[in-house]
Amino acid sequence: MPSRTSFIYHPDALLHNTGPGHPERRERLETMVAHLMTTDLWQKLDHARPEEAKIDDLTLAHAKHYVEWVQKSIAEGETLLDEGDTRVCRESWRAALLGVGSVLQGVEVACGKEKRNVFCAVRPPGHHAMTSRAMGFCLFNNIAIGARTAQKKHGVERVAIVDWDVHHGNGTQEIFWHDPTVLYVSLHQYPLWPGTGSASEVGEGPGTGFTVNCPMAPGSGEKEYAAAFRDTIRPALKKFGPQLLMISAGFDAHKSDPLANINLDSTTFAMLTRMLRDAVATSTTCGVVSVLEGGYDMHALAESVEQHVSQLIV
Repeated sequence: MPSRTSFIYHPDALLHNTGPGHPERRERLETMVAHLMTTDLWQKLDHARPEEAKIDDLTLAHAKHYVEWVQKSIAEGETLLDEGDTRVCRESWRAALLGVGSVLQGVEVACGKEKRNVFCAVRPPGHHAMTSRAMGFCLFNNIAIGARTAQKKHGVERVAIVDWDVHHGNGTQEIFWHDPTVLYVSLHQYPLWPGTGSASEVGEGPGTGFTVNCPMAPGSGEKEYAAAFRDTIRPALKKFGPQLLMISAGFDAHKSDPLANINLDSTTFAMLTRMLRDAVATSTTCGVVSVLEGGYDMHALAESVEQHVSQLIV
């Protein structure tokens, strides 16, 4: 029987060069793929390479002037797209288009005839990218564009995005802040960069109540995360009844990650994946689309992705 789980990856994601010492570097994907190839999972996955996204795809979640500015800046040789650490090279434009393209292909697989679960191994990540601003290693909001594509092209009315990256996905929150058709749920260390994501941030106007933030104190571990899922996230998902579940799958809440202070083990991500799948089992009509975000300890990232993907295989 063919696998119902797709692994979408393009090696040209490695061309995105952020410079010496940058935490979001090509070794993240190289180590992850090399590790997965040594496991039994590798042969169970359906492997696919994406095509580049189009400008019209990007503008589903971003202002056109912003997309044009990113393209022009990269073409002219700029190496920094914000005031902090969103570094790029000339090949970053293709890598970013392939990242978005990976998620678009994932949505097609999950919401089309196949109904497969999907893991998109992309870089640069996306959940800090706002409507008109690059931020936090992110150029375009891969998962937000994917959610909009599911609604526009596949007739999905309700999308849930669960973001367990250790940093709050301020870009995804901003894009869907007024939108009652997308439930955005985030667990993240708080306070921590970018400083957003308090429990009081719940959306605005028609989107009120469709943003759910679960700020986690430094030092939190599996027990605290499981409680947040049980007490807050599961009820929110049950009430919303998403047709499509998307996961902003960052793995920097691992205890070995250098950029945060949360104490999860690799196996915790298997548990979180099971809990999410169980919570939406009666409402979803599509496969799960999981999209890589952060994770900056190479060994911890590789093991955590293995644990996560093992629970997407059905």
